[in-house]
Amino acid sequence: MLPLSLLGRVATCFGFKPLKYFVDSVFRDKVIPVPGSVVYCDLWLAVEHSGIHVEGGRISNIVVDGVAESSVTFSEAECFTSKSTLGRMIYVSCNGDGAVGHPAVARRAMKYVGERALYGLVFKNCHAFSRKCLQTTGDNRPLNLVDHVLTRLPSETLEPTMAALKREASTKLGATKWRLWDWQNDAGDQEAPPEPDWEAQNDYFRNQPLNADFISRLRDELAASEAYLAEIADEKIPDTIRQRLSVFRQTLSDVSGKYEEVKDFLVACRGADFSYAALQACGDDFSALAAQMRNNSAIRELAHKMGRSYISEEKKKRGVVPKASRSEVHGVHRSNDVMRMLPNELLNLEDDTLEVLFYARLLEENLLTYELSGTTLISGDVTETQQKRTGPVVACLDTSGSMQGMPLLKAKALLLAIANILREENRSLHVLLFGSSSEIREFAMNDESNAAGLLKFLQQGFGGGTDFQTPLEWALKIIRKQPAYLKADVLMISDGDCSLTPEFTARLRQDTQQLECSIYSVLCAGSRVKDDFSDEIMVL
Repeated sequence: MLPLSLLGRVATCFGFKPLKYFVDSVFRDKVIPVPGSVVYCDLWLAVEHSGIHVEGGRISNIVVDGVAESSVTFSEAECFTSKSTLGRMIYVSCNGDGAVGHPAVARRAMKYVGERALYGLVFKNCHAFSRKCLQTTGDNRPLNLVDHVLTRLPSETLEPTMAALKREASTKLGATKWRLWDWQNDAGDQEAPPEPDWEAQNDYFRNQPLNADFISRLRDELAASEAYLAEIADEKIPDTIRQRLSVFRQTLSDVSGKYEEVKDFLVACRGADFSYAALQACGDDFSALAAQMRNNSAIRELAHKMGRSYISEEKKKRGVVPKASRSEVHGVHRSNDVMRMLPNELLNLEDDTLEVLFYARLLEENLLTYELSGTTLISGDVTETQQKRTGPVVACLDTSGSMQGMPLLKAKALLLAIANILREENRSLHVLLFGSSSEIREFAMNDESNAAGLLKFLQQGFGGGTDFQTPLEWALKIIRKQPAYLKADVLMISDGDCSLTPEFTARLRQDTQQLECSIYSVLCAGSRVKDDFSDEIMVL
């Protein structure tokens, strides 16, 4: 979770409220509240403070004035907005003609002034207080078609009691609009907000990682923009401004729709930070990618294997490795190891006088104990309890013409699945795209180059012939020269439509033995093809 102060700053810069503030301040008429009008101001992000205007600019509202203690009191507009971090603006319940209220609501709000209680005990919050005052009037105004639209759309707030208050104001007072109170102009210090950067607003939402929390907030913003456009539909707003609001709403709608479209793919990628802009730039069939990642048992098997240990580590188990041990008596020394004490030390515990001496020698680490040391030979049969060493992967992806279509889709799914495992285990991935001789492109996946960058990189390709020698030489050079890729394994992804010379194959075998690395070959089309350089071959 972000700190509250940072959340407030983010909401001020990006989101629907700064756009709404600008339009309301510059293009819409201001109003003066009447007795019984509902008023509210934004505190930060999705938190508002509400009250009831009674008369002469005074607002009856709940004020927290102690440790979880509150009282109903009168506040002037300046005091009412004193805790707002999003501006000093106050919204008033209105209809098409201006501010709306009810004298009975004002009288009930004045009646409560002076009451004290633990905050949330008598009234759940300030919005519940305002609703209680509204319920004084028995009026239940019939809703017309516009009112139905406004009351059914979610509020721009994430606070459900504020949404309930707005619906209550619509029912009891006929409040179909919310306009700004011109109180700052009366005080002589009103300043219109600057025009927001409309394109930056759109870019912000296009480039945020698509996750459930972000989409929940975005959909609140979308509901707010839809409700607002319905509210100002009959007002004189410049066409350019109305168009920009519509573009913003469409951006939010597009991002929301894309999330639904790629939800299965995002689940398959387990937390990768893909944004709407990144996914749009790719143009892949994400449903097909997700299906490949989720349903292909060969992909899951290989991802599981490479995510836990390497074949190169299995090879090590075939040898006999000396390991330090404490299994042989080497001599006697002084320590506090009570499990290795000489028997004569225990005699001191039989005598009440000498017992103190025993504990003194224990604390001083001065007990006579056996000294143990030795060597144990660990073979492949008993090393399963050792922690398996894991490391990076160098993946070579064939982008020749024969790989286009379903083979390449399978290859992308495989790489994204492997990338998920490596990211979760903080391991590196280096991807090489290859085609014919000397055609190579590379991408190193790290903190700066994430899964979204990998997906964009995979849109590239060569589309010509196939040459295995270039990527294999390049991969071994990375393993040999870059310390971070010491003893990495090589993942070769292709359709198998290539061969290597016997001379290169012999040299490759020597190099992999020297570097203690293995080569996995994954065939994305055709059947299993035997080769002379792979340690293991799989078919997707």
